[in-house]
Amino acid sequence: MCPPIELGLDTFGDVTDGPDGKPQHAAQVIRDLVEEGVLADEAGVDFLGVGEHHRADFAVASPEMVLAAIASRTKRIRLGSAVTVLSSDDPIRVYQRFATLDAVSNGRAEVILGRGSFIESFPLFGFDLNQYEELFNEKLDLYAAVIKQQPVTWQGRTRAPLNQQPIFPKTESGTLTTWIGVGGTPESVVRAAHYGFPMMLAIIGGDPARFAPFVDLYKRALTQEGKPMLPVGVHSHGYVAETDALAREELYADYKRMRDKIGAERGWAPFGKAEFEREIAHGSLYVGSPETVARKIANTVKTLGASRFDMKYSAGPLPHAKMMRCIELYGRKVAPLVREMVGATAA
Repeated sequence: MCPPIELGLDTFGDVTDGPDGKPQHAAQVIRDLVEEGVLADEAGVDFLGVGEHHRADFAVASPEMVLAAIASRTKRIRLGSAVTVLSSDDPIRVYQRFATLDAVSNGRAEVILGRGSFIESFPLFGFDLNQYEELFNEKLDLYAAVIKQQPVTWQGRTRAPLNQQPIFPKTESGTLTTWIGVGGTPESVVRAAHYGFPMMLAIIGGDPARFAPFVDLYKRALTQEGKPMLPVGVHSHGYVAETDALAREELYADYKRMRDKIGAERGWAPFGKAEFEREIAHGSLYVGSPETVARKIANTVKTLGASRFDMKYSAGPLPHAKMMRCIELYGRKVAPLVREMVGATAA
């Protein structure tokens, strides 16, 4: 029997369309997200990640608040960010918010730290984009000191130094599970290993197997740092319906709207049906029936040696009702099938 595997779900709180076809108010999207988290817990999903954004097409700017609401209505599902944009935040406040979430949830909090794929938070909170790399490197270094839950002595260039500063509250377990989100640079992989954090690979396009060299690099870097082997996770987009044809039909238009909106800002070509089908067949879109999605996840898990797979189930205006059905199928059918296919136990 293989080691346990965790099957999680991620959402960025995408602003969805309501029954009238018009965008929902962000407040309703957040209330719907809480219901999605409750269902995920009931359906047996291991983890729910909520992303942080500061723009009109995403409703969640404060994931910890949403996660705390979900924690109050759930029993077992682990709850975390996807991701926390550390570069434009304060490492101490990040720790404090998630330590508080850990208390509210009875030890179920996780943090996934990253630089994020959007830059709106930098001008919003008064940070200079010219310091993009320096901000992340220094703040990660400080966070790594804070998470030890001992008095912190630290000095850098981007904030005031600390001298034997105690940080509160402490977690009951003395630890706070923290991942580093990696988008595909060797420097990010080595950084995760240096600080001894598990690595979450954000694979949003192309063959997942192309990330195998990063997994190998991570393992070598951990060995060189004298650290034990740590978990590797994968985050990718997907959608589950009763059949392959129905999943494709229900997802395509909304996924295209989301992709084209972001693509227009970044100079990408319009997203087409051929690319959609190609990503489903050979890339990083996990779309189809429970059996189809489970087979593809199992293949990715085996190829990369991952112990966690998180599927982003939200897709732009994709309605809440469709996401609820996707969550149900993912938890009750996909997850058990994946474990059967890879010979793993439940986490």
